[in-house]
Amino acid sequence: MYGVVTRNAKEVEGGEFDVGFYEVKDVTGRASAPLPNAVNMVSCFGDNAAASENPELVPVDDRGEPATRDREYFDWAYVCPTHPEYREGLFEIIEDCAAENGDVRLDDVGFPREGFCRCDRCERLFAESDHDDWSDWRAAVITDFVAEASDRIPGRTFLTLYPDPYPGHLRERAGLDVDALAEHVDEFVVPLYDTEYATTYWVETIARGFRSRLGGDYDLHGAPPETPFSVELYAVNVDVDDLVHATEVVETYAKDVLFGYDASNAAAALRRKDADDREGEVHRPE
Repeated sequence: MYGVVTRNAKEVEGGEFDVGFYEVKDVTGRASAPLPNAVNMVSCFGDNAAASENPELVPVDDRGEPATRDREYFDWAYVCPTHPEYREGLFEIIEDCAAENGDVRLDDVGFPREGFCRCDRCERLFAESDHDDWSDWRAAVITDFVAEASDRIPGRTFLTLYPDPYPGHLRERAGLDVDALAEHVDEFVVPLYDTEYATTYWVETIARGFRSRLGGDYDLHGAPPETPFSVELYAVNVDVDDLVHATEVVETYAKDVLFGYDASNAAAALRRKDADDREGEVHRPE
């Protein structure tokens, strides 16, 4: 299947796409009403507005440095995943989404990076937990959140993963224990964003890595992963031919291909791809 990821409600209606993903809450903190004809998306712990309005929400490292977008490596500000009131607010948003459409996508889930969070609440919760290892505790925090969220989603639960299939990296960086999360997730989504896709060897490398990481066979004719994954490509101002090529590369490994934030360009790529596929057909006489 091919899908579109958008902030424009009109772009999920019909067209070349089999499914639409609609951002109900994004990393800016902007919120919209969920749609009945889309998989509604919720940016969980990325929230510039909340972090700006209430700095106490922001995760800190062991030096007290906050995970905000004015620091190196952070494209947006984060909220600590253990903050109880913020988590309850997220669950309410997820429930509102699920009431409109049973499928929901959880985006920006996890701790911001290695070393986070060392706020007083996290230190206390770790000390009170049954975990001796801090990384195990962090992974349990995120898995428990996704489990609670999934319990509120009657349809399919989608979860975005950072594009790093190397063993241990997702757990070390963000507290994302893929094996534990797979018990609560119906499909993972891996964004592989570029503005050109003129070279796609790295796209194939990451897509193949996730197929292997999630339990898929290297033999592409073998069984796919038990928990499938889709790849999301960036479509804004990308050359149509390059976008077609990237699509052909990732659909070899992924269940579905999604296109981010430019429905018209993505639709043009799918029309071009369909035309190329028809031109390549060979009809043998009976």
